[in-house]
Amino acid sequence: MSTIPDQLHSLTQSQDEALENRVRIARQAIVDENRVVFGYELFDRSQPAEGYSADSDAALLVNALSFTDTEALVGKKLVFINCTLQSLTGGHLELVHPDKVVLEVPPVPGNVVEDIERHALVLQDLHKRGFRFAFNHTVLTKGYASWRQLASYVKLDMTALKPEMVEPFVQFANKNTKAMLVAEKVETAAQHKTLAGYGIKLFQGYWFSKPALVAAQTVRPSQATILQLINLVRKQGEINDIEVLLKRDPTLSFNLLRFINSSGFGLSCEVTSFRHAVMILGMTKLYRWASLLLTTSRGEGGAPPAVGQTAVVRGRLMELLAAEMLTPEECDNAFVVGVFSLADVMLGMPLAKALESVALPQPVLDALLYRTGVFAPFLALTEACENGDDTQFARNAEALHLSNKQVNWAHLQALAWADAVGA
Repeated sequence: MSTIPDQLHSLTQSQDEALENRVRIARQAIVDENRVVFGYELFDRSQPAEGYSADSDAALLVNALSFTDTEALVGKKLVFINCTLQSLTGGHLELVHPDKVVLEVPPVPGNVVEDIERHALVLQDLHKRGFRFAFNHTVLTKGYASWRQLASYVKLDMTALKPEMVEPFVQFANKNTKAMLVAEKVETAAQHKTLAGYGIKLFQGYWFSKPALVAAQTVRPSQATILQLINLVRKQGEINDIEVLLKRDPTLSFNLLRFINSSGFGLSCEVTSFRHAVMILGMTKLYRWASLLLTTSRGEGGAPPAVGQTAVVRGRLMELLAAEMLTPEECDNAFVVGVFSLADVMLGMPLAKALESVALPQPVLDALLYRTGVFAPFLALTEACENGDDTQFARNAEALHLSNKQVNWAHLQALAWADAVGA
């Protein structure tokens, strides 16, 4: 039986699968009292607002700091990125130099004290790593004391605060935080004059500038090629093998070199060799980068970013379940079955067509296309874990002589593993 790199060798031959996605990022200037640009808040205009998620944060941040022309987008200015609370634990932040960004963190829904304190631990960890935060005026209210000490910026929304409340908020912020205040949604000269009189130094709003759209073309490697890189790194593959893969796929190598040389990564020297790039990133960060590239890639069929994560979890779960009774080579193939079981959704085409250009062993194809063979019950059991089908779960667990405890443990391990590598 061939090795995993051999099985996936032909994935790099289908360069026509590479995706070109137009990224649309809107920026709005934050200016000082002299109307000099201090920084830019960025907004993702590539997808509808209702589709915004933790994955959206990752995509926007990576696109802004690597996939687009960062110099043209923000120059040397600070980048303010809106985050969800969930995204703050994402592996994508490991890939960003903290000096380059300010994370705009929303308040906790319902302002529940226990939740505020739980998220404070995450914020404190990020703060130790050098990240700065911007909070809205809610951070100045009761219950957010643990957040206030971490604030670099506090944004006061002129449409959310009553005019008579602005000055008291300013005075409280000056007394209880070290944060710079930003008056946002400032729309008139009179507002600006009043706010400047309160001592506010930074401003954002239509009176200064409306959000400007910056469109950039990005070249995405095929999801299949990214999966090959993920598998190589997962197995702690030789740098030579990774270097060969990067050289075979110009879109993958292009993205890697552009990312590692971007201002967001924070290197002081330019990296021009793939080997140097891999050595600088290290296996963990390389895995995070590849996983993020996978989970934020969308084929023409519009597959949501979470599909990539689900595929990686499936692969790991099948590998762990197979380890109970199959050989190491067969476990590797089980991983491939799990990952490629969602290839139709990720690539936006029928599964049979998606697998046409992929050289996979017959047992893998049997499981994927016909649901037969040694890997079929593992795949069915994995799907049952996802959708909560108790009947299918019991039938396939019994067929594989696996206990509920064994399967549940493996599922938890697969989920934890995917989170740990930033998938």
